[in-house]
Amino acid sequence: MQLPLTSSSSYSSVPWSSFQCKTLSYPIKIGTLCFQKKQLQIFCSSSNHNLINDESLCKQQEEECYEENLKRRGFVLFFSSLSLSLLSSNSSVFAKTKSKSPYDENRLLEQNKRVQAGNNAPEDFPNFVREGFEVKVVTSDNYVKCDNGLIYSDIKVGQGDCPQEGQQVTFHYIGYNESGRRIDSTYLQGAPAKIRVGTNALVPGFEQGIRDMRPGGKRRVIIPPDLGPPVGPSTFFSAKQFEVFDVELLSIQTCERRTILAFYSDLVCK
Repeated sequence: MQLPLTSSSSYSSVPWSSFQCKTLSYPIKIGTLCFQKKQLQIFCSSSNHNLINDESLCKQQEEECYEENLKRRGFVLFFSSLSLSLLSSNSSVFAKTKSKSPYDENRLLEQNKRVQAGNNAPEDFPNFVREGFEVKVVTSDNYVKCDNGLIYSDIKVGQGDCPQEGQQVTFHYIGYNESGRRIDSTYLQGAPAKIRVGTNALVPGFEQGIRDMRPGGKRRVIIPPDLGPPVGPSTFFSAKQFEVFDVELLSIQTCERRTILAFYSDLVCK
């Protein structure tokens, strides 16, 4: 093997066998360049072309290059992790502020109001700000909010006693969904409804809403999904939503069971 030198070079008089070689296994610094290889041959020469074997100088240069590489890697890793942490924190903050943005809440509220106005919702009808499965009910100060989620407002307070377990109540009602659209009405059917209290014949929230009403009273009851009616194709309700009922309690009757000829019995309410 021959060293690639030009004919005019002063190195031509130096034999190749005179060079001292050393094999290293860590980063090496030659001038301003660092080469990272498993094995690297280093040739050391002086400015006057006399060969030297300064192992301490080569060792110092090698260690400096190794430390420099470590610093560079640490610097890159630090800023990479910092950028990722800032990006993730900004994303989480953005997601949180997006779900709780007052602008979005106001936009959804105004949208619900426009829909209710198009459906001719009655006066003082509650508004529903729905985003996914989360629903916020917006009402006036006239409404009473119970711990179980039931909300009601007395339009007119009646007189007399409240219905008791086993008694029959006669009432009119109009049912609405969150959009203010009417879904059912006994007024349109032409006859009031009659149900005995405590027989599980009513929607749980509906029965709780009329328990403390008095005859002649009118009340608006907002029923949450947990206390609402069953859903399905055989009902008026196709999804778990809040339902609103305007109820007018007409009368309360006490019921008694009578037996006829020991073979037949019926229930008489009066």
